[in-house]
Amino acid sequence: MLEFPAFISVSLAEWIDIIMAWILANWGVVFDAIGDGILSVLVGIERFLLWLPWIVVVLLVGGIAWFTIRKWWAGLLVIGSLLLIGSFGYWDLAMMTLAIVIASVIISLLLGIPTGILMARSNMVESIMRPMLDGMQTMPSFVYLIPALMLFGLGKVPAVFATIIYAIPPVIRLTNVGIRGVQESVIEAARAFGANSRQILFDVQIPLAIPSIMVGVNQTTMMSLSMVVIASMIGAKTLGQEVLLAINRIEIGRGVEAGLSIVLLAIIIDRVTHALAAKQEYKVTN
Repeated sequence: MLEFPAFISVSLAEWIDIIMAWILANWGVVFDAIGDGILSVLVGIERFLLWLPWIVVVLLVGGIAWFTIRKWWAGLLVIGSLLLIGSFGYWDLAMMTLAIVIASVIISLLLGIPTGILMARSNMVESIMRPMLDGMQTMPSFVYLIPALMLFGLGKVPAVFATIIYAIPPVIRLTNVGIRGVQESVIEAARAFGANSRQILFDVQIPLAIPSIMVGVNQTTMMSLSMVVIASMIGAKTLGQEVLLAINRIEIGRGVEAGLSIVLLAIIIDRVTHALAAKQEYKVTN
């Protein structure tokens, strides 16, 4: 009586394995094409970042930080952080990590913002998407590596795929919340002036929802960076790979340097995107 009865059994694992085998057998060509497209975008971004002289990247990012945060010391801190990453010998790996983050964020936004708009326009779509997004956000991040590995093999493409699935929910949710949060009186005023449904969406709701959408962009970007580090387990050459090697070889110093580089990169991305979100909110409220 103390043990769970053996006759109550659900073979979910077997069903999933059968479905995945069918997908690979019948849709393998499609996923190969998707993988090639993702890889071409990723390689282009990575080659561009590695082609740029390091001093140009440092000054450019420092200038962006100063322009968005509007504090001169913020630009100096960003420059100092990038120089510290380079002094550890991780400049190329940092650029490779950043390339995967940029590719993942671009694809996430291209998919996530239209999905969020669709959720805001349809209660039925929202009722369907909400539990799916709940599952995507509560699922352990390591689980996403399994289907990515099966569909795309080892390397950077499955890393991008897993990162997109893990990081896309915030921008979908916050786009939906931002558009739904627009006051009904504003919408009614737009209708009174003869605006149609499309004009209300693109000229009223989306501009007023920009602060919320920008917060979603910030959260998606940060989650992309955290997932990219985990994706080093399936062969993505990033800063996370250095952490993984340090763990395997018990090299504490190497792990600290790689971990600190990830933290500095995360802080730079977070501060810049957060400042952009705050700036958009200020424009809307004023």
